[in-house]
Amino acid sequence: MKRSSFLKLKLRETKFIARGLTSSKHPVLAHVIPMRRCNLACAYCNEYDNFSKPVPLEEMRRRLDKLADLGTSIITISGGEPMMHPQIFELVAHIRRRGMVAGLITNGFYLTPEKIKKLNAAGLEYLQISIDNVEPDEVSKKSLRLLDKRLQWLAEHADFHVNINSVVGGGIKNPEDALVIGRRALDLGFSATVGVIHDGEGELKPLSEREQRAYREFKRMSRQEYARLDWFQENLAQGKPNDWSCRAGARYLYICEDGLVHYCSQQRGKPGIPLADYTQADIDREYYTEKWCAPYCTVACAQKTALLDDWRNLLRLYGDSLRQFARGPAPQHPARPAAPAPAPVPEHAPPVKQSDAVPQVLSVE
Repeated sequence: MKRSSFLKLKLRETKFIARGLTSSKHPVLAHVIPMRRCNLACAYCNEYDNFSKPVPLEEMRRRLDKLADLGTSIITISGGEPMMHPQIFELVAHIRRRGMVAGLITNGFYLTPEKIKKLNAAGLEYLQISIDNVEPDEVSKKSLRLLDKRLQWLAEHADFHVNINSVVGGGIKNPEDALVIGRRALDLGFSATVGVIHDGEGELKPLSEREQRAYREFKRMSRQEYARLDWFQENLAQGKPNDWSCRAGARYLYICEDGLVHYCSQQRGKPGIPLADYTQADIDREYYTEKWCAPYCTVACAQKTALLDDWRNLLRLYGDSLRQFARGPAPQHPARPAAPAPAPVPEHAPPVKQSDAVPQVLSVE
């Protein structure tokens, strides 16, 4: 990411944070789902299917306009796999036209140098890829070996912030893989984070001793802490509850492919109101509604936005981000020459060029 782009982004963030501090009457962050379909079938994930059509562009524009009218600061496009949406670049551009920060969460398999350049042109500001293991297995195909070439392309071409998120828990076999993935991300000039994840039923289980060792070593390795909540994660790793007030439905919105507002990906159906009908009265009500799931919540986005209204923890949340701003962006190191070679195309995938292979665990026909 260019330093000039980094500074502009941090200035925009500072403005939105200041606005969030002075008023609790608007959403800070909304996740929007333009497509539930995904090319993968990770065992711990309950946020995909293999048949949904993409939401039409004009409908997505109406939803983004509504979120802008509600005063939303940041939009993150998620899925499913959002890069499968045929108008993904137009969606990013529309977010920017409406003055909101544009982010994208992807599994990374559809990234190519050409698409990365199109994301630059559309105005994307944040991208996150979650890599679960070094080698693909039956739990997850989001492996470093399959994705490393895409990471090199991002390091070479992306003019937006890239975060590589590793995970522990949720059935991931080798928690030490998170350390390998994190080191690779830092070598490429990205930020690196680690998260504690739920299982396929959305339930959180305390980390084993081995998982906790890997988690703590990762924390020592990566001190940028972009998008990480140490005290939340530490309690979750030990199976302990967190004491906080969730503001989902007010400060954080999750908009599913059907255009309904939910608390988050793990509490779909509540409140379940169409975004088109969502009003300030709904925001005010949900701001004060107690959420039973909050003590063991693993949704970091909901936690971060709620902490804007918690002065006790605000400096803990943004202190590292401000220090990163003072230091400037991490240098974009060239890729290591000994990077993992692109993997062979899985048998279930359609025949495509070796360097652009996209695993198709689920049908995309």
